[in-house]
Amino acid sequence: MLSCVSENPTFIKGTTNGTLKYLALGDSYTIGESVSENERWPVQLADLLRKQSTDLSSPDIIAKTGWTTSELMAGISKANPTNGYDLVSVLIGVNNQYRGQSTAIYRTELREILTKAIGLAQNKPERVVMLSTPDWGVTPFAVGSDRSKIANEIDNFNAVAQEECKKLNIKYIDITPISRTAFGNATLVASDKLHFSGKMYQLWADKALSVVKSLL
Repeated sequence: MLSCVSENPTFIKGTTNGTLKYLALGDSYTIGESVSENERWPVQLADLLRKQSTDLSSPDIIAKTGWTTSELMAGISKANPTNGYDLVSVLIGVNNQYRGQSTAIYRTELREILTKAIGLAQNKPERVVMLSTPDWGVTPFAVGSDRSKIANEIDNFNAVAQEECKKLNIKYIDITPISRTAFGNATLVASDKLHFSGKMYQLWADKALSVVKSLL
């Protein structure tokens, strides 16, 4: 279970202690909008790693539904976490796309976030991972929207993210194809019809597991 820090509800501290410390940065997909705390993908990832004898704490989380890259950066500054993490994950970009922001702005702000993430990971880029932005256009919420346009824009943002990760030697994990399997599959969508379910987040954690385990 996770408990919320009262003075800053966007900074959630993990309560399961381990030798290795984990920080997850993001938006609604990281905070697990409309799912239980133990269904959040970073929590599921930490659980999987512990089952494989990696002594990883449950994640500290800095995330909030609706955040863009600029808002995540402000959230990190407000939370002011220490620079002692053994693993930092990043998943951010869907709200940049949803609000019609440019990929140029995204690139600049994402580079700042990734650089900060490296610092938080004891200046070790090999301890930072980024997950691609999932495609919300496959959800029931997107009925009546141009799903092809959404998919193309998501792909463009993800191309930028992959390029920036490569420049900084950060592992990039592509979960977007997995997110698209939610089309027509209600079990992979949360009750709000927009976000994804704990079952979907389990698939993301499974995808990230081997990569993260090799880094730790």
